[in-house]
Amino acid sequence: MRLIKPLFLFTLLTLLVLQHADAQNKFFIDGYHGGFWGHYPACYTGFIADKLDENSFWKINLEIEPVTWDVTQKNDLVNYNRFKTYIKDQSVKGRVEFVNPSYGQSYLFNIQGESVIRQFEIGIKKIKAHFPEAEFHTYSSEEPCFTSALPQILKSFGYRYAALKNPNTCWGGYTRAFGGELINWKGSDGSVLLTVPRYETEALLQNSTWQTQAWNNSTAYISAAYRYGIQNPIGMCIQDAGWKNGPWLGKPKDFTYTTWRDYIQNTANKTDIKTWNFNQEDIQVSLVWGAHILQKMAQNTRIAENKITIAEKMDAINAVANKTRLIGGKFDTAWQNLLLAQHHDSWIVPYNIVNKEKRWNWADQVKYWTDQSNNLCDSVLNPAGKNGAENPDGFNVKVYNSQAYPRKEIAKIQLDEKIGNPIVIGQDHKSVNTQLITENGNRFLLFEAFVPALGYANYNIKSSKTKIAQTANHVSVKGELYTFKNEDYEIVFNAAKGGIMESLIAKKLNNKQFVDQKSKRSFNEMRGYFYQDSTFYSSKDQPAKITVVEDGPLMCRLKIEGKISIHPFTEYITFEKYDSRIDVQTTVDWQNNARIGQNYAQKRGWKANDLKKAFYNDSLKLQAVFPLNIAAQKVYKNAAFDVMESRLKNTYFNTWDSIKNNIIVNWVDVSDQDDHYGMALLNDHTTSYGHNEAGILGLTLQYSGMGLWGRNYSIKGASGYHYAILPHQNKWDKAQLWNQSTTWNEPLQVVVDNQPQKPSVSLLQINEPGYEISSVTIEDGALLFRVFNASGLNNDVNLNFEVPIKKAELVELNHTKTQTLKLLKKQKGLTVVNMPIQQFGLRTIKVYLQ
Repeated sequence: MRLIKPLFLFTLLTLLVLQHADAQNKFFIDGYHGGFWGHYPACYTGFIADKLDENSFWKINLEIEPVTWDVTQKNDLVNYNRFKTYIKDQSVKGRVEFVNPSYGQSYLFNIQGESVIRQFEIGIKKIKAHFPEAEFHTYSSEEPCFTSALPQILKSFGYRYAALKNPNTCWGGYTRAFGGELINWKGSDGSVLLTVPRYETEALLQNSTWQTQAWNNSTAYISAAYRYGIQNPIGMCIQDAGWKNGPWLGKPKDFTYTTWRDYIQNTANKTDIKTWNFNQEDIQVSLVWGAHILQKMAQNTRIAENKITIAEKMDAINAVANKTRLIGGKFDTAWQNLLLAQHHDSWIVPYNIVNKEKRWNWADQVKYWTDQSNNLCDSVLNPAGKNGAENPDGFNVKVYNSQAYPRKEIAKIQLDEKIGNPIVIGQDHKSVNTQLITENGNRFLLFEAFVPALGYANYNIKSSKTKIAQTANHVSVKGELYTFKNEDYEIVFNAAKGGIMESLIAKKLNNKQFVDQKSKRSFNEMRGYFYQDSTFYSSKDQPAKITVVEDGPLMCRLKIEGKISIHPFTEYITFEKYDSRIDVQTTVDWQNNARIGQNYAQKRGWKANDLKKAFYNDSLKLQAVFPLNIAAQKVYKNAAFDVMESRLKNTYFNTWDSIKNNIIVNWVDVSDQDDHYGMALLNDHTTSYGHNEAGILGLTLQYSGMGLWGRNYSIKGASGYHYAILPHQNKWDKAQLWNQSTTWNEPLQVVVDNQPQKPSVSLLQINEPGYEISSVTIEDGALLFRVFNASGLNNDVNLNFEVPIKKAELVELNHTKTQTLKLLKKQKGLTVVNMPIQQFGLRTIKVYLQ
């Protein structure tokens, strides 16, 4: 009896638990994602409306490209109006919730911060134009469209909730599993958003490389959730627009279709909520990094990203300087083109035909969009082009600085041959140092420029009778060794080993040697596995020719010509006065479709459910490698409005279920344990980086082979790579790496100005280091300044406005006013606005001029 009684009690308790579990509620998130550019068949709005009519129990969550509604209104007005009737009920019990209004349905983790904001701002505006009643409470996406700064961005747009699940479309990755029914998703700035996570118990689905267990509310998924203590488990599948299922799981028997807002607000258990200090590595995503098509597309997108934010700032500076009416909206079309170019499909299916009329794939369409964006910016800012730059009698230029700190740097302008022996005169009537160089057969003039913060300075360029000095003798040659010396560095290049850097001594950093000279790898070596030849090839396998192509007072440039196997490469390494960055631009002239990467299933391809795929393995791709003489290494890396210390021991993996976030958005930085010394690597586009226990930093340059869905990612034509390295002391924040990256992306802009010179102009200056002016825009006759705190400190910041202002307001990203800021008037028309801003925090200030 003593044995039977405990067994009976255990059995009874188990039955009671199971009965209680059966009695608990189960929920499911259904809906549609896609759109005109992704996938949204003609008259599909009618199909959705029909299914809503037929199934009164059904609720849907939408992430449809906002421009889709333009097309639907034009081509399917009857069903467009039918659908609008469902949108009118935006109460918590309504049947339709907009969960992702972003204009271009971007992945977000691969773009810069200002682009993330505009995705939501412009997308919400478009949806509101069609559905004025629309509300935005919960962010959710069927793809892994997440980035670590989202909590503060979403909250500033008025969001209250989020979901970090993407159970049925994990081709590009997934978020890390964490927690239970609800969590507090905490961003790097401290903002918190009530969120449904990918549960700790939500396993990746076996025999799949695109799903978690939550995709269909399986018994295993629900049971595991109950055992974990989740009282109201919820699954999710936001279907591809075009699918003809209607309700994904059919008529519900033991679960309820719901919207995210209704579930989180009215159902989810809000007791014992864990806080998750979420960072970028919790977004476990991977694409075909290094593929030729993806690389070019990412570079085109980044060029447009940088140009448009510079252009907006320059336009605002001009409007204030010329005392013209502040008119907003000039760059709306440019932004719309750029945001569509950032579409997640362009990154994961770049070969898919997206423009059927022109037979353009995603890469073609992105090139068109980014070209349109760039052309529009150019037409607004410099409608005359370089007209006047050939006048031998001289011409004026404005040099613009798009950041909130004065900059003394080298400016560059293309110069006609008619301008012989050019000299440059500043507004103080004094000449500045200059240097003539040649790039791609074109003649350029470099000159020293000192430009005030967020403003411009004026210079006059004209011919002179005196020839300017061009040589500086930075390079000495001894056999195959070329030694470069300037104020910052002493670097030895070895021509016998393909031009690698044998030594890199930073003079101002206690003569620190940054090259690990004992490593098997060489510094700035390009190396990868060419699987058709079953061997590694390296740029150092063959001797290179080194030429000093420019060696003047402002710039020194080395040209390295070598080969990787049979494939010629040309590399330019540039050093500029006032700039500690070492700039590297490389072109590889591929002689054929060289097959580079892991030799796994490259001929037969792989099945969709094969966990192993060759493009995951970055260790065998062509990389630029940097063995570093830095002890006890750790890695920092940036993302949109964020910097994190990596938790990865190494970045390499080769299966879908072991994905690591090894993405470089703008920069990564390898530092020693105590942050005494570091080496930053800046790149001109989003791709992957490598780092391992041997202390070797790598940048992914090239992959050629099988990608997703059996697509052959081939090399067509030459490849271009552009990166920079920066040795430094101290931790990334004290070393000003964020600002170093920003100035690299936003160089001084030189514009020919045929008007009489006006005094130099500065809108705003920040004296404390570590802040970025993310954007300056015009709205309602006022200027909006967006400030980001990358200083590493939670401090107040003083904004020193150098133009007369009458009012300043703190506003949210949804343009809601939160506070009127106090103005402190100083001498000479200076107005100071003080405001608190936490580390990694964003603030938008609306300024009304007098």
